[in-house]
Amino acid sequence: MVRKTVEDTEGRKSVRDLKIGESGVICCLQDPEMGLKLLEMGCIPGTEVKMNSRAPFGDPVTIIVNDYTLSLRLDEAETILLKQ
Repeated sequence: MVRKTVEDTEGRKSVRDLKIGESGVICCLQDPEMGLKLLEMGCIPGTEVKMNSRAPFGDPVTIIVNDYTLSLRLDEAETILLKQ
C-alpha cells in the first residue's frame, strides 16, 4: 500500500462525504493502521462503494462493498479516499 502525503490527498472526496445512494470507487486508504483493517473488510482500491445509510446523528454510516453491508464510524469512513 502506498502512503499518500497530505498534498496528494487534499481536495479528494472520502466515503464520509458521500450522500445516501451515492457511490464511488476507492482510490486509496489514508491511515496505514486503519487501512489494514479496512483491507481485511473488503475496502480494496478499485472497489466500488455505495453509501447505504446514516444513523440519526450521522455516526455510524453503512456502506455497501462487494454486495455486503459494512458499518463504519465517520473517522474510519474519512480514511477511505475516492477516485475523482
